[in-house]
Parts: sequence; structure tokens; C-alpha cells
Amino acid sequence: MTSRLNASTEIASSVSGVRLSRGLLLLAVLAVSATVCHARGRRSADARSQTSAFEWTDTQWGRVLLMKDYNTRIVIFGVAVLGGASGLVGSFTLLRKRALMGDALSHASLPGIAIAFIAANWFGGDEKSLPWLLVGATASGLLGVAVILVIRNQTRLKEDAALGIVLSVFFGAGVALLGVIQQMDTGHAAGLEGFIYGKTASMRAADARLIAVTSLIVIAGCLVLFKELKLLCFDEGFAGAQGFPVIALDVGLMTMVVLVTIVGLQAVGLVLMIALLVIPAAAARFWTETMWRMMLWAALLGTGGSIVGGLVSALFPGLPSGAMIVLVCSLFFFVSMMLGTRRGVIIRFVRRMRLNRRIDRQHLLRAMYEQLEKTSGGQDHSGLAERANRRLAVSLGKLLSMRSWSRRRLSRAIERAVEDELLRIQNGACKLTQAGFAEAARLTRQHRLWEMYLIAYADVATANVDRDADKIEHVLAPEVIDQLEDLLDEQGMTIPVPQSPHGPLNADQALNADQALNADQALSADAGQTVEQIEAGGQSGTQQQPDAPGGPQ
Repeated sequence: MTSRLNASTEIASSVSGVRLSRGLLLLAVLAVSATVCHARGRRSADARSQTSAFEWTDTQWGRVLLMKDYNTRIVIFGVAVLGGASGLVGSFTLLRKRALMGDALSHASLPGIAIAFIAANWFGGDEKSLPWLLVGATASGLLGVAVILVIRNQTRLKEDAALGIVLSVFFGAGVALLGVIQQMDTGHAAGLEGFIYGKTASMRAADARLIAVTSLIVIAGCLVLFKELKLLCFDEGFAGAQGFPVIALDVGLMTMVVLVTIVGLQAVGLVLMIALLVIPAAAARFWTETMWRMMLWAALLGTGGSIVGGLVSALFPGLPSGAMIVLVCSLFFFVSMMLGTRRGVIIRFVRRMRLNRRIDRQHLLRAMYEQLEKTSGGQDHSGLAERANRRLAVSLGKLLSMRSWSRRRLSRAIERAVEDELLRIQNGACKLTQAGFAEAARLTRQHRLWEMYLIAYADVATANVDRDADKIEHVLAPEVIDQLEDLLDEQGMTIPVPQSPHGPLNADQALNADQALNADQALSADAGQTVEQIEAGGQSGTQQQPDAPGGPQ
């Protein structure tokens, strides 16, 4: 019996051991399976989270660009109308040479904001009420305008000094009042720094409506008083002589600046508000010369810069809206400065290059005509025309010695004249074509008419008149030439080209036609220079032809 019990006990223990080992194995398998499933689930969750993140980014871009969010629409609407109004009123201040007026007024509004905060706290009102704070800022800004006008009109200080005084004194007072607010037990200055640096993202619908109403008032004022303000900007004295209320118009313009500055404090802050008043108007100046077009350009640039800056700030919440608006407007200014069709850097460079080419061509043709005069023996215009028809050549060395231009510049002028069929090159010398002689005679006549006018009516000495006439002859309009002819007609100048006022040529020292032709051809043959050789810097063509009879020595 005992042996049977022992055997049964061993069998039971072995069975239980097998069962335990099987259980442990099953637990191990379950643990491994759970670990694998957890890892797979984690990877799939990470993948889903990454996918959802990318999907959120794409959705966010679309929502911002399409302005599906209510807050985005409110902010964009507010800054857009503010940018348009700032561009319009900024055009007048820029032309009035008061571009920094907005900067002074924005800094002058800070003590008004602080005083409004303290007053609301004392009377138990809402210290952060935007209308109440803007009322204080407006009152302080108008006080700053009054101080500027008093300093400018009642003292000998200029307007820039008045602006500097108001800016520094009022801003210092505002900073001192902010320090007082921070020490108050019942109040604190938290949130007021938004008026210094701007806080566009916190704009509410009521704030946007206030900005829109104020901006529309400013826009309407600019349009209604356009003629009067335009006259005030360009000629204040003439406006006063015509009976316009200059002081009232000036105060009205400054009031509009105050209004647009105060409502802009919520968007870009008092530090950056000057950018919306100056940058769009300055950028518009590169695109047009007309006042109403400049205002239109300034409004468009201000509106566009505000919209783009607001959208960029909405796409990247870490970037402040006010700073982005100013940076986008600055980008528009740089593009306008480079590509502007009226005053842009590139177009001005192109115009200057064209003007220099035209001046060089005119100098070249006039030098050719004067050389014909020197070798004509006192012949009149018809005699010079006959000599030109004989293809009288002028050496390149003689042309190079007549003016202080370089060989390269002279060669380029000759090449362009040849392309225009005004000159011909033969044996290293220049010859006028029929069209070239007519153009040279016209330019010489124009130059001498202006010389005689300066001598007769401007009392310019004969020795200095050539340089003075040379500065303006290239921009004389045909109607100005007609007026010169009418003024000088009483002196009997009916000939096609008047004589030079520097004195007639001495016939004894002038070469006759045949000698001049032979001398120029001989000098050209000896020099052997062409336009390409002049560019290479050859020195043989710089030999000067003697004016004494007998030809070159």
C-alpha cells in the first residue's frame, strides 16, 4: 500500500510539473505575443499620429489661406482697412515732409493710455476696455499735435526739433506712468504692452469694427479734401494766398494722422505704426509721378502688406503679426525701389545710360560740324553742306583731342552713329552722311541759340557760356527752341546756323577746302587708326592737325 501511495504521489507530482511547465510556456508565449502586438500597435499609432500631423498641416494651410476661421477673417479685415487708410494719409504726410509725425504721435499716445487705465481703475470701470483706452490715447495724441504746432509757430525751432521734443517727453511720461501702474495694489499693467508692440491676434469683432469705422472716416476725409490737401502739400504759401484755411487744413491732416495712428496701436503697436504711415507711401513714389495714382498705389501696398503679413503670422503662430506686417511692407518697398517704373533704381540706370549715349552722339556730331567750320575758310552753311557732300573726312585723332572723352567712349559713340547712318568710317577717319550733316547742323544751331540767349538775357560771360549751354542743350524741347528764335529774331538771326559767339574764324588761319581735305586724308593715312584700334589704345591717332596753311608738318 505504501509503495502504491508513493507511486501515485510521484505520478501526481510529475503530472503537476508537466502542467506547470506547460502553463509557464503558455504565459511566456502570451507575453511575447503581447509585446509584439504592443510594438506593432505603437508603430501603427506613431504612423497614424504622423499622418494626422501632416494632414493637420495641410488642412491648416488651407484654412488660413481660405480664411475659414472666424478669428482669421476678423484680423485680416481689420489690418487690411488699416493698411489702406495708413497708405492714403501717409501720402500727404510724406509729401508734406512730415513723415515722422506718425512716430511722434504714436509715442505721444502712451501717457494717454496709462492715464485712461488709472482713471478707469479709480472709478471702478474696466481698465482693459479698448474704447476707453483709445479715448485716452486720442486725447494725448491731440495734445501732442497741439504742442508741435505751438512750438513750430511760436518759436524759432524747426519742425524736426518739435517732433523730437514731443516724442521724447510724452514717451518718457508714459513709461513713468506704466511704472506707477505696476506698483498699484488694485491694478497691474499686464496687457498694456500690447499697445507698444502690437497684439493683432487678440483682435475681436468689436475692435475690427472700430478700426473699420475710423479708417473709413479717414479715407473719406482724404478723398473729400484731396484738392485742398494736395495744394497744402506742394505750395502752402500759394494756398494761403488763394484764401484756403491753411491752419485748419493742417490741423485736419494731423487729426487724421492721430485717428489712424491710435486705431493702429492694437494691430502693430506704437513702435511700428510709423512703418504703415511711411513705407507704403514711400514705395508708391517709385511707381508714379501723379498724386492720385500715388495715393492709390500707397493704399494698395498698405492693404496688400497688411493682408500678407497677417496670413504669414496665422500660418506661423510664433511670429508676431505686427512685425510680419512691417516686414512684408518693407519687402514691397525694396521691390518698388528696384523695379519701380518711374523712380526705380533699374529704370533710372537705364535712362541715365540712354541719356549719356544721346549726349555722346550729339557731342560727336557737333564736333564734326565745328571741324567743318574750321576748315571752311569762313564759308556759310551752304558751303559747309557742299563740303559735307564731298565727304570731307575728320581724323579720329582730331576728334579725340577736342573733348576729354576716352578712346573707348569715343569709339562707342562712333559705332552707334555709324549704326544710325549718321557717320561713315573710311581709312580711319569719320565722314558725315547727308542725314548726319543735317542733324549736326541742327544740334550746333540749338547750342548757339542758347549761348546767345544766355549772353543777351542772363548776362553770362562769353568765356563761360559754352559750359553753361552744354549742360542744358540736351534737354531743350522744340517749343523752347521756337521761343529762343522769337526772342533773338530782332537781332537778325535768320541764317540756319548762327556764328559762334566766341568770335568768327580768322580766314588767314583757316584752311581752304582742298587743303583741308588733303590734310585730313594724309593724317588719317599716317595714323592708320580704325575704331577697333582706338579701343585698343593706339597713340598714333592723337597727333593734332596744325591749323596753319600748308597742311601737316
